[in-house]
Amino acid sequence: MLYLVTASLIWSFSFGLIGNLLAGLPPAWLAMVRLAIAAAVFLPFTRRLPVKAATALVGVGMVQFGFMSLAYMSSFHYLQSHEVVLFTVMTPVYVAVLNDLLGRKFHGANLLAALLAVCGAGVILWKGVSSGAPLAGFLLVETSNLCFAVGQLAYRDVLSRSADRPIADRHVFFWLYLGGLAALAPFGVRDALVAAPHPTAAQLAALLYLGVIVSGVSYFLWNSGARRVPAGVLAVMNNLKIPLGVAVSILVFGERTSLPAFLAGGVLICAALVPVLLKKS
Repeated sequence: MLYLVTASLIWSFSFGLIGNLLAGLPPAWLAMVRLAIAAAVFLPFTRRLPVKAATALVGVGMVQFGFMSLAYMSSFHYLQSHEVVLFTVMTPVYVAVLNDLLGRKFHGANLLAALLAVCGAGVILWKGVSSGAPLAGFLLVETSNLCFAVGQLAYRDVLSRSADRPIADRHVFFWLYLGGLAALAPFGVRDALVAAPHPTAAQLAALLYLGVIVSGVSYFLWNSGARRVPAGVLAVMNNLKIPLGVAVSILVFGERTSLPAFLAGGVLICAALVPVLLKKS
């Protein structure tokens, strides 16, 4: 669970960075550059895999990192940063429901935990989203949520099939990023040719941080952690970034927020872990 907490803490810094400092740069190009940097980080650790396993991981990467990043980065063109964060709260439900569909068995405790996590995150984040928030932005965020939920569950499944020959996460992660790049390349190259982006020095530094730390280290930690916890816990942890992000904003950046809402939402998210920790998943 430590891996998931660490990844969530890293992500808690990234929403405002993308929505403000990188505003104006083409989203597909941004997503492509981020993944290219992350792929370069993990290339030295790559090990040769059977064709079937490598192909499966490339497919997972296309969904979890490629299409997810494209939809997520594009949503910032329609929504404010806090609106993007708010609309990410549904991911736990997607994880719980998809896990039950894949396993062909309903786990009421997992769904209850996911719904509590959604309620807790909503209490913390609700800022009166503008009634004019574009539907396109909302749909892009939900597409991103769904792709990320599918990807993390598929990664668990692919690696579990190699139980007879255990594979370290660091040895396979390049294949995920390769899949993500394959999905993003047509859109990223198009953006580069049409928009001809010229990032500033500050934007280049932010891109390097997003590529190495956010897309590289935190995605690695998240998927590694996802293999080591029950599905219900994984669903709840998808919203941990929200109270952590608010805590960072208060303690590090000195922002003001509704303390009662923060505490109530945090309690709900913590309570969401109870039903899944009390049962075996």
